[in-house]
Amino acid sequence: MLYRMYVRYCERMGYTVKELDLLDGEEAGIKSVTFEVQGENAYGYLKAEKGVHRLVRISPFDSSGRRHTSFASLDVTPILTEDDNSIEIKPEDIRIDTYRSGGAGGQNVNKVSSAIRITHFATGIVVQCQNERSQLQNKEVAMRILKGKLLEIKERERMEKMADIKGELKKIEWGSQIRSYVFQPYTMVKDHRTGCETGNIQAVMDGEIDEFIHQYLIKM
Repeated sequence: MLYRMYVRYCERMGYTVKELDLLDGEEAGIKSVTFEVQGENAYGYLKAEKGVHRLVRISPFDSSGRRHTSFASLDVTPILTEDDNSIEIKPEDIRIDTYRSGGAGGQNVNKVSSAIRITHFATGIVVQCQNERSQLQNKEVAMRILKGKLLEIKERERMEKMADIKGELKKIEWGSQIRSYVFQPYTMVKDHRTGCETGNIQAVMDGEIDEFIHQYLIKM
């Protein structure tokens, strides 16, 4: 649900969205998804969305029609340009695993191990990509994501009060969310960092999250 919300927001902003990796939930929905957004000031705006999001709704997958509370954790990472050499990754610093892709990607899908998973030993960061057409392309994209995450850590360590890249992902639990989306028993979306809220939850699901982002950036 939130993934679709961000896709619609990006479409409204004229951004390009490219899905890199998607893992379906065990019963329904999406367990995790990695996507790349390209466009002017895309990272500057979307970094405001980093954190834990709480949804309260009648689950469409519950035949009894009960109200469910679920949480989604969103990470936002800058992508380095090809000529940015500020982050160096040595071969001995990582482990690269290959596995069979489960998504779209041409005739080789599910026949060869084209998907890539990279583990960075020092930080424990794991990134993966499976939607490109070759193992080499998946590896290049995964390495760019990893470098972006390492750059974020480098910047965070350099800044005493974390000015440009703000905050770490909180533990997914009650009270840790940055925003709540309530569908039942009333409709409301509220950002707990700024107090910004609206009752038009359908507009928010259609990607109209500009006010939440602007209020957060003003408060930074």
